[in-house]
This record gives sequence, C-alpha cells and structure tokens, in this order.
Amino acid sequence: MKAHGKTVRLVFCGTPHFAVATLQALIAAGHEIPLVGSQPDRPVGRSQVLTAPPVKETALAAGLEVTQPEKIKNNAEFRQQLEAIAPDAIVVVAYGRIVPPWMLAMPRLGCINLHASLLPKYRGAAPIQWAVAMGESVTGNTTMLLEEGLDTGPILLQREIAIRPEQTAADLFDLLARDGAPLVVETLAGLEDGTIVPKQQDHARATLAPILDRKDGLMDFAGRTATEIWNRWRGFQPWPGAYTTLDNKKLIAHRVQVAEKVAPGMPGTVDFADHRLLVACAHNTWVEITELQLEGKKRMAASDFLRGAGLHSGIRLG
Repeated sequence: MKAHGKTVRLVFCGTPHFAVATLQALIAAGHEIPLVGSQPDRPVGRSQVLTAPPVKETALAAGLEVTQPEKIKNNAEFRQQLEAIAPDAIVVVAYGRIVPPWMLAMPRLGCINLHASLLPKYRGAAPIQWAVAMGESVTGNTTMLLEEGLDTGPILLQREIAIRPEQTAADLFDLLARDGAPLVVETLAGLEDGTIVPKQQDHARATLAPILDRKDGLMDFAGRTATEIWNRWRGFQPWPGAYTTLDNKKLIAHRVQVAEKVAPGMPGTVDFADHRLLVACAHNTWVEITELQLEGKKRMAASDFLRGAGLHSGIRLG
C-alpha cells in the first residue's frame, strides 16, 4: 500500500543491514523498483561461507531483480542496465561504492543518499561511530543529493535523534536505520511534488568520520580524559572496541565507565581499590574497566580477573 506521494520509478543501491529498512519502506510506499544493486556475496566468519548481503536477501524475498557488480565506474553492462530502466531516482544507502558521474547525471530527480549524521558534520564512512566517540549528545539522518565530493551534496531533509549517555554506536545503528527509512520516502515525495528545495551545505562547518582502523581502539590514558576514553569505547562498538596492554599482552576492555575517583595519578597507573580496576587518565581523571579479556584468556568480570591475577596497585597499562 502506497504511503503518500506519486509513484516513482527508482533503482535502489545498498548492501548492509543498515540499508534494509529503507528498501522495505520504499517497497511499502508502492514505488516501482525494477532493479536493486548490492555488493557481491562475500565470505563470512571463520568458515568463510559465501554470504549474500542483507539488501540482496531482502530484495529477492520481495521478488525484485538484483545485480551485484564488483565495480561500477566503467561497467558498460551495468550502465546499459540503468539506461534501459531510465529511473526517476537512484536511492543510495550504505552501498559501499563511489557513484560515478555518469550515474549521478542519469535520473531526473537525482541520486538520493541517506547519510547517518547531521551533515555537514561527520562526512565519511563511519558517521555513527565518530559522533558517539566525540561525545555528541545529538545525531540524526540527512537525505542529500549525491555529487562527486565525499558527502558534500545539497541537503534535502534532516531529522535529529538524541544520543543517550548509555548508548553505544551499535545501539544507534538500528535506531538510525529505522528513523532514516521514512525520511527517504518523504524526500522522494517532496522532490517529486516540488516542495523540497535542495540546500547547499556549509562546507566551513564540515567534520570528517573516516573509516575505522584497529589502532583507533587503543586506549591513550596519557592523551585523553576518562570521559574521552569512555566515549571512544562507546563509539567503537562492536569494532575496534577498546584495548590496551598488560605485561606486553593485549588486554581488551569489554566494558568501561568513568570512575568518580578524583586524585592525582600517573596516566596508565592501576588502582585495585575494593576489587575494582581503576586506571588513571589525563587531567587526574579515572576510568574503571569492569569487564575484560587478557590475551589467551576468556572474557570475565574485572573483579574475577583481579582475584586470580596476583597483581598489585601501581602497575601501569599500555
């Protein structure tokens, strides 16, 4: 059943779970979707089983045709496919491919992208993670017209969502995916009836959200306060998480929180008061690691670890 607005003929391009809610919303809104583009099936897990992307599975379940080109920039077959369809719009959500100029110029309503930040803040591959890691209290979704720059295109619609202190990036993924889906449907309707006027971004206010690296999870006790380390732990869930070293072994901090302790301490120094694992950070702040995993050992509560580790206060992590 169509939600509102005129039916639009569109091609949808997306790959991971984040894009599924938008595809489902477009189907429910009654739009004509002759083709769905997704990345190729990839080996997943230790057994490296070839696995279809969530968007492909959703599209096939809805009876939609799927194409999975490895590359699209100079792909003549893919280009001919799209030219034959002549879509009114191309909707791109977490596709994982740079949309080439020929594709940007094709649809009359443009290539519409859902980006999980309040642009121009957090342009790039990991906007959800970096918004949390930087301690933001508000994020949201933006629909925009794609252009050749990285997330630089004109803004169409935006919707804010609060980031609660206890939420991690993993928590926010599903919330933003669900919240963004109706925004795309609303955007298509507004472009079709002329009620949405694209607005240029203020490029001077832009910030970047680059793809995450394993080293982003390294806990820098000397360079960051306890709150900054806690925010980065929240932001980098489920990967790369937060880790340090103990006696040259990797120590993963599965759960951390800011400790109330206010006392001077050399950054990285550990205090085991009351069977708690407190670590001194910058500016005389302290973080508590409540759940951890030492290299070669199982995941456990910090209190259990301390009982069996035979450690003493004053040792340093990192």
